[in-house]
Amino acid sequence: MKNNTFGINLKTLRQLKNISQRKLGDDLNVCNQTISFWENGSREPDLDTLIQIAEYFDVSLDSLLLDKI
Repeated sequence: MKNNTFGINLKTLRQLKNISQRKLGDDLNVCNQTISFWENGSREPDLDTLIQIAEYFDVSLDSLLLDKI
């Protein structure tokens, strides 16, 4: 995830669903600043959270991590 494909994809998915960072953070039980860190690539979620995010947006882990959405 060093190229931040995940962060770009997370932001794209969030914006496509018209969800704020605060709303997504509330839904995932993390603070909105954590969402910001993930989107800008300064931090990465753990595996359990990645799975939760993929389920939340109904996408595969592969597409979340590897492909640009």
